[in-house]
Amino acid sequence: MAKNTDESKIIGDVKKVDTSAKSYLLPKISAEGVAIIAVFFAVAFFIMLVSDVVGMLAMVVALFAFYFFRDPERTTPAGDDLVIAPADGILLPVREAELPEELGVDGHEKYVKFSIFMSVFNVHVNRNPVSGVVLKALYIAGKFFNADLDKASKDNERNLVLVETKSGDKVCYVQIAGLVARRIVCRIKDGDVVKTGDRFGLIKFGSRLDVYLPVDKYDIKVIAGQVMVAGETVLAVRKK
Repeated sequence: MAKNTDESKIIGDVKKVDTSAKSYLLPKISAEGVAIIAVFFAVAFFIMLVSDVVGMLAMVVALFAFYFFRDPERTTPAGDDLVIAPADGILLPVREAELPEELGVDGHEKYVKFSIFMSVFNVHVNRNPVSGVVLKALYIAGKFFNADLDKASKDNERNLVLVETKSGDKVCYVQIAGLVARRIVCRIKDGDVVKTGDRFGLIKFGSRLDVYLPVDKYDIKVIAGQVMVAGETVLAVRKK
């Protein structure tokens, strides 16, 4: 039998991918979820000592918590001109919008807003959509309307990040709590240098993430209803 002698040159970098059963059965878990998962499993164990049926239900909840806080590796496309999806989920209708007034940004530049709705079944680790310097990171207390409602952008509890890119553009991304979500985690602070695709936080149990781009400087590459993959899906490309 002839051997496979394909020695053609590989073009570009190659990322090593773990395809072992362990990578699927025991995926990487977000640091913020470790303590919560441990508590769920501990409670489920003690309940099983009292009632097998209720204990099994508690174990199912614990397994879901394990599933919820999974943190898979992603391969981010290279390029300073790319804007990458910061969250997994479904893209809601893209709209023209003003930057959140809490940022205090002067000027009349028009922006386009991308809103990604995350259900409880999505990966909830958030990643930077662009590279640059953080001008402002701001937490705002608020309400907990359903995250797929447009008013959630202004009324819900949220965390705002304003970044100046290498091109001098001001790009904003906002973590928004939802109907179930009650905890926003953001590791970014003023003055930080962030890189596209790097993890910066998460929102616990269902939520939404908005991205604001200068409307005249970027070509949109997605449509409403499209499934987003954090760190991989290209939202827009800066015009030359």
